[in-house]
Amino acid sequence: MAKKRKQLPLLEKVPVTGVAAEGKAIARVDGMTVFVPYAVPGDVADIQITKKKSNYAEGKVTRFESFSENRADPFCEHFGTCGGCKWQILPYGEQLKYKQKQVEDNLTRIGKVELPEISPILGAPETTFYRNKLEFTFSDKRWLTEKEISSGSEPRQMDALGFHIPGMFDKVLDINKCWLQDDLSNQIRNAARDFCLKNKFSFFDLRNQSGLMRTLILRNTSVGEWMVIVVFYEDDAEKREMLLNFLAGKFPQITSLLYIINRKANDTITDQEVICWKGREYIVEEMEGLQFKIGPKSFYQTNSRQAYSLYKVAREFAGLSGSERVYDLYTGTGTIANFVARNAGKVIGIEFVEEAI
Repeated sequence: MAKKRKQLPLLEKVPVTGVAAEGKAIARVDGMTVFVPYAVPGDVADIQITKKKSNYAEGKVTRFESFSENRADPFCEHFGTCGGCKWQILPYGEQLKYKQKQVEDNLTRIGKVELPEISPILGAPETTFYRNKLEFTFSDKRWLTEKEISSGSEPRQMDALGFHIPGMFDKVLDINKCWLQDDLSNQIRNAARDFCLKNKFSFFDLRNQSGLMRTLILRNTSVGEWMVIVVFYEDDAEKREMLLNFLAGKFPQITSLLYIINRKANDTITDQEVICWKGREYIVEEMEGLQFKIGPKSFYQTNSRQAYSLYKVAREFAGLSGSERVYDLYTGTGTIANFVARNAGKVIGIEFVEEAI
């Protein structure tokens, strides 16, 4: 006989008091910490416990009794399903405040480290369209939204190009508009998806390891250069040429159009051959007059403007006088090494991945 599952409690009118990691808020009930997503400090809600341990619990909101004065309206149509940008419901200033508190708590309360006064977080000037890299997945297992399911009608098609659903490794949410990267990213992704659907290109089946289309990687720089990497699973030259020529013709903004045929079980491309279809094999980023070549396997901080702010602080903290030898470990594109080179006697960058340099 199967063991009867224990019924977990529904907690009513629980005040949400804090913010934890991974996009979860904190409530405290009878001395126990409860982690709950999609709530903000100041909310009062009914919380259904979904997991209970000896010293904490996890739950989900079933009803809001009242909303926090600090709650913001989410701006993305995919919020709550996609799994990204979980703090759209909390104003950015409040996000910074709680992030600073988390850092201080982790170091002092948990790590038992005595700290001097911590400088305030340097907030980003832009909170949308700031990323310089996104990766989208082609899948034949499209995630159905609650609206689609409740309609009772049969889905027209099950292919998707977008992001993996949290906790569902083979399910992908079809993305219409993402606010993370410049809007040209949305145009390229949607055009690629629609072209593949129109021409009946097969989308990747992760469980059975089959299908033509696998992933789409988009990179851009602050000077307006774009890299598009199309990753195929099957080696079909005719269909590959159709899609690449379509993208090249429709989007003259593309500086570097590349493709990969990845027959592995995982999506990593560091060990894959990258073939240049049109344009350069790299794009260029600029910082204080320095130019950096960014290739398909290069690591670069995904928020270019905040990377610049970070590097300036690091250079200031280093207090270089012009005679020092500086080692930049895991140098990648060499941004930090070159950024401090004018202030040092010698800079040495060390990198394991040759293609990342």
